Amino acid sequence: MTMNLKEIEDLIKEAFPDATINIQDLAGDGNHYSATIESSLFSGKSKIEQHKMVYNSLKGKMGNELHALAIKTKEKNGSTS
Repeated sequence: MTMNLKEIEDLIKEAFPDATINIQDLAGDGNHYSATIESSLFSGKSKIEQHKMVYNSLKGKMGNELHALAIKTKEKNGSTS
């Protein structure tokens, strides 16, 4: 079973209501995605903490329904990780 782009976006948006989210299907197979998430909730967090927050928003689906997700996070103030 795979996840579609909309399902991934909905889960992330639920955890980060103010987020600007850009998700791409990298291989066109519904299994390999890239996500860029910009949220004020990342403010003051390390890169690792930000990425953990995104993984947690996926509610255990990473590695199961969602095979691969490359993550890039940005604070709303413009910092990137």
